[in-house]
Order: sequence, then C-alpha cells, then structure tokens
Amino acid sequence: MSLDYAVPGVGTITIDTLVVDSNGTLTVKGEMVPGVVERIHRLQMLGVNVVMISSDQRGNARDLALSSGIAYYEANNSREKEDVLLSLGSKNVAAIGNARIDIGLFVQSLVSVATLQAEGIHKDIIDHVDVILPSINDALDFFLDSDTFIATMKR
Repeated sequence: MSLDYAVPGVGTITIDTLVVDSNGTLTVKGEMVPGVVERIHRLQMLGVNVVMISSDQRGNARDLALSSGIAYYEANNSREKEDVLLSLGSKNVAAIGNARIDIGLFVQSLVSVATLQAEGIHKDIIDHVDVILPSINDALDFFLDSDTFIATMKR
C-alpha cells in the first residue's frame, strides 16, 4: 500500500516509505513531540513504511523509534543516511529532517520536507528540500491530507 497523490502539472506522486530524522525533527531536545506517534500510526495504517535514520546525538533515538513502532537505523553522516535510505529499496520515498546531515536523505527522496522547530534548521538544506513546514506535526499532516499535499506540490 502507499499514498498516491494526483498532482496537476506533475502527475501521480506515490509515497510508500517515509524516512524521518530524530533530533530536531521527531524530537525537540530529546523528547518526542506530542502528537507525532499518533500521526505515524495513521500513516502506517495507510500502508506507509515509516523509518527513522538518526546519528542519535542524544543517545535515545533507538528507544524512541522502538516505542513508536518504527524501524531504526543509525547513520553518522549524510552519506551514511543516504546509503541506508538506498538500502531500503524503494523509489517512492519521502524524507523529513532539519539538519545538514539530512541532505543525503533529501537528495534521494521523491519529496523532501524540512521542519523548523526549536532546534532550528541548517541553511544548507534549503536548496535540497521541496517544502518547509513549521513543525513535525505539520509535516506529517502534509502527507496525511492529500488536499494540502496537492495544493503545495502542483505546478
């Protein structure tokens, strides 16, 4: 299963895998942002494989991923993140992140989203993302609400 969006001027965009960063994306200062787990479960119910790839700066990413019911991979730099994403074997990937280390994810993703939360956003990612949203919940809702997705992505 997957999310399919009929985007005017673009065609159908299919997302079957969502790769998310941990630090500053799913979490702020090491704590899961309220509302994230519920949205992840909604995406999973729609058939999306949600995967966390993190450098685990705060040392709790694996536990957060396991408690959220998502797969976890550790990667220490942008190239390693990109390699993990490619090893997943899907061409229909979306990525959400906020840091320079996430550029490898953005480059390999069909749709890339940056979130600007309390831990900030690195300026170097701006040229590598399709959409910038104020929070992780807004980013997850972007994929859950096809009208929002289509309105933002159409030509």
